[in-house]
This record gives sequence, C-alpha cells and structure tokens, in this order.
Amino acid sequence: MITDLFHWFGDSANWSGPDGIPTRVLEHLGYTFLALVIALVIAVPIGLYIGHTGRGGVVLVGAGNTIRALPTLGLITFLFLLFTDSELATIIGLVVLAVPPILAGTYAGLQATDKGVVDAAEGVGMTGWQQLWKVEVPISLPLVLGGIRNAVLQLVATAAVAAYVGLGGLGRFLLDGLAILDYSEVIAGAILTTVLAIILDLIFSALQRALVPKGVRLAAAVATGKTVTVGGAA
Repeated sequence: MITDLFHWFGDSANWSGPDGIPTRVLEHLGYTFLALVIALVIAVPIGLYIGHTGRGGVVLVGAGNTIRALPTLGLITFLFLLFTDSELATIIGLVVLAVPPILAGTYAGLQATDKGVVDAAEGVGMTGWQQLWKVEVPISLPLVLGGIRNAVLQLVATAAVAAYVGLGGLGRFLLDGLAILDYSEVIAGAILTTVLAIILDLIFSALQRALVPKGVRLAAAVATGKTVTVGGAA
C-alpha cells in the first residue's frame, strides 16, 4: 500500500490537467475561502453586537448549538435538490458550518473583556462605538481569531463534500478512488486535505500573532502564569 501511494504521488499525470493535484487544491481553497468570507460578513457583526450589548446571548448559544447539529452533507444534498445548483448548495452548506465558531469566538471574546477596562474607557469619555473598536475588539482579538481558525479547519475538512454534488476539490480523489476501488487515491486525498489544513492553520496562527496587540499577548501570558520577558529580564 505504501509503495502504491508513493507511485500515485510520483505519477506526473496526477500533477497536471483539470484533475491534477494543483487544480483540485485551488478548487478546494476556493470553496473554503468563499464560504469563510461570507461567514465572516454574517457572523462578526452579529457577534460584535451581541457581545457589546449583552442582548440575545441565550438565543445565540441555542442557535449555535442547533446549527452545529446539522449534518453538512445532508444539508448540501437537500439544498442541491432544492436549488439544483451544486455551487450554491455547497457554499450555503459550508457557510452554515463556518458561522457558529466565528460567532461564538466573537461573542466570547467581547464577553471576556475585563469590564473594569470598559468602565474606564467610558469614564474618560469614550462613546459606545469607540469603546467597541478601541478597547473591546483589540482585547478580544485572540478569541475572535481563534474562532476564525477553528472555522477554517472545519471548512477545509468538510469542503470535500463538494465532490458528492458533482464539484471538484480534494474530495474528488476520495470519491473517484472509492468508485474504482483505488485506495491509494483515497488515502492520497485524505493526506492532501490534512496537509492543507495544517498549512492553513500555521498561516492563521502567524496572522493571529501579528494582529493581536503585544500588550494583549503579554496580559494573556501573565494571566496564564507564563514567564514574560521584557527587555531581556524576566
């Protein structure tokens, strides 16, 4: 099996053309990032509003748990039968999958913001809008970005279902391999999906570190009991 797998990856035919690995990776990334952008547009504003005002938190938790329980493959199949449009059905299904972790991360981030800091911002004359963008959002960024990273990993893993409604992506290797009992192709598809997920997680981890203010990172390190080095001294 290992030999067959190396042979599959070493076959130049699997690296070129419309069915080649580069094309399938790009298709997979296309589904993932289109769904992610739409989910961000939907979930982040709602999460910011609920987290800032404190209104609707119970409804948010209940709705999020309900959406998480929906089987993505079943939902995409239903939407495909409803709209007869593979791409529309797939993107809607993936957006539904990505919204809960982003929404939960955004809401939890704002809720976890120290209320004393928010009160201090109000005390110096900041408006509600200024408190949100200058205080709450920067402090909540680790949890917000953590929710986005979680959503990306779920999307990469689940975008393979696009193949079940006739689309491309890395799921094609899984589906086509099973159809002809080529288990090397199936395993290769699983490996490619895993590697893609790891690479994207590393990219978003670096992005998270770059975007989160240094003061917030230091405060989080102190809160968790980690040793913080400032100017060469611990």
